[in-house]
Amino acid sequence: MSHGLPSRRYLDNAATSWPKPEVVFAAWNDAVRRVGATAGRAAYREAAEADAIRERARAAAARLLGGVDPQRVALPAGCTLALNMAIHGLVKPGDHVIATAADHNATLRPLHALERRGVITLSIVPCDGLGRVDSADIAGAWRPATRLVVVSHASNVSGAVQDAAAIGRVVRERGGLFLLDAAQSLGQVPCDMTGFGADVVAAPAHKWLLGTGGAAILWAREGVEPEAFIQGGTGSASDSLDMPTRFVERMEAGTPDVPALAALAAGAAWLEERSVAEVGRTCRALAAACAAGLRDLRGVRVIAAEGGAPIVSFTVEGYAPAEVSVLVEQIAGAQTRSGHHCAALVHECLGTRDGGTVRAAFGPFNVADDVDALVAAVRSIVE
Repeated sequence: MSHGLPSRRYLDNAATSWPKPEVVFAAWNDAVRRVGATAGRAAYREAAEADAIRERARAAAARLLGGVDPQRVALPAGCTLALNMAIHGLVKPGDHVIATAADHNATLRPLHALERRGVITLSIVPCDGLGRVDSADIAGAWRPATRLVVVSHASNVSGAVQDAAAIGRVVRERGGLFLLDAAQSLGQVPCDMTGFGADVVAAPAHKWLLGTGGAAILWAREGVEPEAFIQGGTGSASDSLDMPTRFVERMEAGTPDVPALAALAAGAAWLEERSVAEVGRTCRALAAACAAGLRDLRGVRVIAAEGGAPIVSFTVEGYAPAEVSVLVEQIAGAQTRSGHHCAALVHECLGTRDGGTVRAAFGPFNVADDVDALVAAVRSIVE
């Protein structure tokens, strides 16, 4: 039912990508309807097929991360869970952790909770007016007790991509660990070095990897061994009350979402066939055109990092972001997100603390007409 609105123009790909490639829908459907078995729990035919689906997803994720060892890639049920597993599994009482103002609440909230309980001390380095972090600020925040640096690779508000290689060098020189939240980069930014130069990387399936909810990626390099944050059944070593020692088994307690893993494998294969670099270029070109069009409008402030993730945030003078989001859908069917985007601190640096921003995020199935429609809708608001 259309409810009288114009045709849908989906521009919220930073929250979850839509639509998915047809191969993703087909893989998810086949796993639900035909396979219907749990991975890692039995030896009958469909159970073995479920095992194979999980291993295809693991191998695909390993390739996207620069050809890492698939057996160092765990597949938790979501990226927030993966990040919590990494944070809680790596820090010890008395550790100092460095995070950034550009980070997502999926890392800031668990770190804040640990700080409030007195487990860790936390330093948060600032970002500039486009959400970019200077690696020198991370070096300047270092203390003798610093163990972990946590960074969102790309801002989900401005699209700014942090210099992970430079940050990684700072961390390695000082003997710490580097956790990278790649929720807004993996699948958009080619990974031309192992794990973007981090020690641990987490990313969801349902955003730029074009999969569905219910699956995520957690990679840790050899020698980085987070303690199990969640304990339970793994289908292996079932005669012991201790969690298995092997990384992927220790990190994958509980029943895996096989349909979501099938969708992840299919989405990753679709990206590989077209190349992450090419898909990213296409999405960024749309975002750049949108930013340029909006900048020409009176009373519109645009916050978008050039060459970053395909995300354009903006505000319209005299209107709350929520009002603008409602209006552009009513006028043009353009579906954007408004508010603070689960990023508690970045708005202080961007000057958008009061109400946040309107955010448009362009995916591989958006077209130039979507850009024109959004810009025209905003023009009709301001004029």
